[in-house]
Amino acid sequence: MFGKFHKKWLDKRGISPVVSSVIMTGAIVAILSVALVFANNLLWSRVAEGDFDSSEQMMQTVGLEIDDVAWTVGRTGTIRYASQYGDVVLVSSVLTYNVSVVADGDTYEFSNTTGVIIFNLPTSHYSIKDGYWARIFPDSDENLTLTGTSAPVARVFAVERTPMPGGKYMRVVVAPSVRVLFSSINSSTNTYYIRMYIPVLNEGESPRLYQSLTLTGESVNAYTLNNVTSIDVSVDFPRGVSDSFDSAFFNFPAVNQSITIPSGYDNVVFELYLSEVSVGFGLS
Repeated sequence: MFGKFHKKWLDKRGISPVVSSVIMTGAIVAILSVALVFANNLLWSRVAEGDFDSSEQMMQTVGLEIDDVAWTVGRTGTIRYASQYGDVVLVSSVLTYNVSVVADGDTYEFSNTTGVIIFNLPTSHYSIKDGYWARIFPDSDENLTLTGTSAPVARVFAVERTPMPGGKYMRVVVAPSVRVLFSSINSSTNTYYIRMYIPVLNEGESPRLYQSLTLTGESVNAYTLNNVTSIDVSVDFPRGVSDSFDSAFFNFPAVNQSITIPSGYDNVVFELYLSEVSVGFGLS
């Protein structure tokens, strides 16, 4: 009786190290699996974050390139990018700029609708928070129009807003803007000039063979008015709240602006330059 009991007790002791080894091995495998999943998710989240960071610089380059090609018919500029998750699109008919000018007692109305260029990065890969909005370029932005010889003709900003009909994206947006220049000629004519530049983006070719976009200056139209007494600029959002491309999405400092007309000049001349720029995707 004692011998059998002792043998059974010895068998249990002999098995326990094997069981312990199996349990420990399983635990280590489970820990490694969790660590690998975590490391993999962290790696790809860093890739998505890198996509977003590089898109900010790339889209600023796009905004500057618009100014380079817009005022010379036939000039082109291609911007290439590399993104694991993001893609660049043109959303047409998003902004309408209206310019109302009173000259020689008559009122002249100019209205032009433009698209915007957007880098879309799915929020499933990268997200900051719903409602996020940040200006990227230019640094200073106080009026609807941008003033000065160094002022761009596009605003660049990042926005996360869900839900939107187009999908859940972190967006980096290039929105065409109005640039205004002021100059005077203090001679016998005593003339003051107000020059306004507005680019209009339209869809071009899109074979999508490469991650690139190509901007092409298609046309430039100029209008001149003399003896100007008032200029008003406003922006409308044709897609509106239905597509969420509304005033809150763009977050402009204002949606209308009256341009100051100086006194003491014999003639105030208004010059408006409208450029059509085609936006193609995936061209070589």
